[in-house]
Amino acid sequence: MSLLIVGSVAFDTIETPTTSRDNILGGSATFASVAAAFFHPVQVVAVVGGDWEKSHTQRLEKRGIDVSGIEIVKDGKTFRWSGKYLENMNDRETLDTQLNVLGDFQPKLPDKFRRAKYVLLANGSTKTQHEVVDQLLGPELVIADTMNLWINIEHDELLRLMKRIDGLVLNDSEAKMLTGEANTVTAGRKLLTMGPKFVIVKKGEHGAFFFAEYETYIVPAFPTENLVDPTGAGDSFAGAMLGYIASVGNTDPETIKRSLAYGAIVAAAAVEGFSIEQLEQLNRDTVEQRMSEFRKMTSF
Repeated sequence: MSLLIVGSVAFDTIETPTTSRDNILGGSATFASVAAAFFHPVQVVAVVGGDWEKSHTQRLEKRGIDVSGIEIVKDGKTFRWSGKYLENMNDRETLDTQLNVLGDFQPKLPDKFRRAKYVLLANGSTKTQHEVVDQLLGPELVIADTMNLWINIEHDELLRLMKRIDGLVLNDSEAKMLTGEANTVTAGRKLLTMGPKFVIVKKGEHGAFFFAEYETYIVPAFPTENLVDPTGAGDSFAGAMLGYIASVGNTDPETIKRSLAYGAIVAAAAVEGFSIEQLEQLNRDTVEQRMSEFRKMTSF
């Protein structure tokens, strides 16, 4: 079963209370595809500029990712984002955003990608996400990730998208913003009435809520003391989740629950380093070892 991820590839500049890193590989498609690749081969669609180096492509290919859908605009620059994390490492300030080639991105799916059965519309413009859905041929599961920026500036487009997808992923403040509700549970259930079959509300270090018509449950975060850079946590969570689902080939309740646990495990690994550095050090055996530990932690 083919797995497609469409989103952003970026160069990030990150400042934390203890250190900083400049121009490191980031973007929603980057984190999500690397995370998904632990479980299933991945096809990725994104856009980069002439400043993109072959070594970056090789890092993705080494993870078993099909990068033939990455468009290179030679006379343009890759999307760049700069942010500063506050002392608690949960809150951050955006210092600079340069959309560059991402601002004009119109995804063109190669023919073999259009037949993908499992699709993640990673965090990015809602209009771009619509363009991807328009090109798909009979997907079995389409999940979209979004954030406050798109809720604010593409609100109507997002409401329309929610009727075209199976699952929605967003954090708790965004769920409340989109629904106007002050309670996470109320917001999650209200989102179900707006189109998607299920909704996943991320709560950072406190895990995630899963909402469906007949089921609601909580998956805790996998504990880690070595928090270095939270930037790609949510994207890694979504990518690992869908990667596992694609590897199993169905969406029954038990598969979904396990996929969320795998998402939590891979997301925890992502935050233990800058960019995708820690994910590159992780392997499937370690993921399964952590899953065994996670089962012991969460059984009662």
